Amino acid sequence: MQEQNQRTSPWLIAWRVIFTFALIGCIVFIFSNSLQIADVSEGASGRVLGILQGILRHLGLPGAADRLTMHIVRKLAHFCEYLLEGFLLMLCLRVYTRHFFKHVSWPMLGGLLTALTDETIQLFVPGRSGQVTDIWIDFSGVMTGLLVGLILLGLVRMCIILYQHRNEV
Repeated sequence: MQEQNQRTSPWLIAWRVIFTFALIGCIVFIFSNSLQIADVSEGASGRVLGILQGILRHLGLPGAADRLTMHIVRKLAHFCEYLLEGFLLMLCLRVYTRHFFKHVSWPMLGGLLTALTDETIQLFVPGRSGQVTDIWIDFSGVMTGLLVGLILLGLVRMCIILYQHRNEV
């Protein structure tokens, strides 16, 4: 039986800490948004709606700005929060194991549990409600984030292999 007396690289430890804290921060941000009462949450969404409409008008898309609604902004916010969580879950998985394909079900489960917990929290906040459609949107964001992370990790790996190959010749 082979002994594993290899020391873990300080860089790997640093990335583990950075990605883990970023993931925790992302989840705290998601839950803190769910803990906001309806008026506060709607006010924040209204400000984002105004900013996005201003950007669309500045880009010469007044029709798109007029069609952008609070409902669309809120659903996009759900998707984007969870896309970031999925991306960070993939990065965390990668720095903790080299066999991330084998263990990809763990971040999927973590993302789903975060979405379920998030919607459950909203059931207990005045003026808010949990919605099954939001769980689907959230989980779609997680899966998209995992896929984006996987693609970026593959591209980085390919660049490293090409760099090593060119330096061997």
